[in-house]
Amino acid sequence: MNFEDNILQEAKKDFQYLLDRGFPRTGALTFVSNHYLLNEEQRNYLNRSVFSKQKIESRKKKLILLSDVKDKNVFIDGYNVLITVESICSSGDKFLLNCDDGVTRDIKAVFGKYKKDETTQEALNSIISLLKMFNPKNVLFFYDSPVSMSGKLARETKELLKSLEVPGDAQTASNVDAELVKLSKEVKGVVATSDGIIIDKVETVLDIPSYIARMNKKIK
Repeated sequence: MNFEDNILQEAKKDFQYLLDRGFPRTGALTFVSNHYLLNEEQRNYLNRSVFSKQKIESRKKKLILLSDVKDKNVFIDGYNVLITVESICSSGDKFLLNCDDGVTRDIKAVFGKYKKDETTQEALNSIISLLKMFNPKNVLFFYDSPVSMSGKLARETKELLKSLEVPGDAQTASNVDAELVKLSKEVKGVVATSDGIIIDKVETVLDIPSYIARMNKKIK
């Protein structure tokens, strides 16, 4: 996708204009996308990258540096982070962008169709190895239990944490969003996610894919 396409940029301006004035996100997205005759990929781009100025300011204040995880608990939105890092490993920067709120996202939006592939192990290794460099107190992955094979993925993640000598665990949950928000408040941990709904409910956020992308020089 050409992120600099003139029509897409005009659609982006109009979408943010409506969001800044309090229009419902879904309705504003539909209106703008239909007006500019955007395809599904372009709609995903708008939905995942464009936010109101108030949201942008609020979310950017919550982002912490990777070095700040030293001696802290890190709670990871498993599929959310893993899918984006897998995209970095397999597709380069084709579907990757640094969104307006400062968070790196994959615009493919494949969560509901997720399947483990040859990049999964590489992506997990990249995530855990990166965190190990900055000595977190504990790393806890959460995977959505309704997604097929989540239990197996959690076990593999747990084994990798152990082999790389990183203190932590991996488990499944029926409502990962709620678990992350609850733990971040009860245990005062850092949440690794790009999910805007979660970001808006927690105090500190770590954008793991952004660091991996920069290391691979693949971010837009």
